[in-house]
Amino acid sequence: MKSTQETTNFAVAMDIFSQPCIKPVIFDDIPGLVAAQSTRHGGVSDAPFDTLNLGKSTDDIPAHVQENRRRFCDYLGFVPEQMAWSKQVHGDEIRIVESPGGSDGHDALVTNVPRILLAVSIADCTPVLICDPVNRVVAAVHAGWKGTVARLAAKTLLKMKEHYGTNIADCRVFIGACIDECSFEVGNEVATRFDDPFKRFDSDRGKYVIDLKRANAHQCIDLGVPASRIEISPFSTYIHHEHFFSHRYDKGVTGRGLCAIALNG
Repeated sequence: MKSTQETTNFAVAMDIFSQPCIKPVIFDDIPGLVAAQSTRHGGVSDAPFDTLNLGKSTDDIPAHVQENRRRFCDYLGFVPEQMAWSKQVHGDEIRIVESPGGSDGHDALVTNVPRILLAVSIADCTPVLICDPVNRVVAAVHAGWKGTVARLAAKTLLKMKEHYGTNIADCRVFIGACIDECSFEVGNEVATRFDDPFKRFDSDRGKYVIDLKRANAHQCIDLGVPASRIEISPFSTYIHHEHFFSHRYDKGVTGRGLCAIALNG
């Protein structure tokens, strides 16, 4: 039998998963800040993209993706024309965003312009949302294992400092749902690129497993973000694949979620 606390946590999680997105609490006291990670619920797409597929690069019906994006944006008080995104390449290029619209080759987006919804696409990789509440700067980061090794989250904080005068100690960070440590098996060629605190050899499987959430959190902590100002999602795209799109669980045939942040005036 579940304990009262376990039952409560389960009920809270189910209520969260009934929504088209999950909103971080770390930004709650920042006026005019909007942030969310989408679930796979509340859209119009058919299997295997069911239902809120937001990925333009998938084989889903484009009109379905367009409607899903409209619904996601509407839930946050925006329209798709206010969104900024990029075709992600698992690199470490950072785009300073001055106006909405797409680009190619950027895995992190930064802006201080109100009413632009920065969005990164996710289906197992780690989304990182950052806010500097003093200088009113926000960032969205797509950190797969390659982006994590390249320290893209840290480089984004440094870009905010360089370009906008951000004091990194003022920042708040949300590390969203991604593939969890126990599900992210990798070979030696990947494991050797991670420091020991973020990898573990599983003797039963004969593989290393990697903790992308902790690795990205510690990049931020190492630069001066207080641990108390970092929120790490308890959810896994792989374990909770019925609620999030997981490229690994669905063997590459799946939709994409978005993790987004904006200054709302």
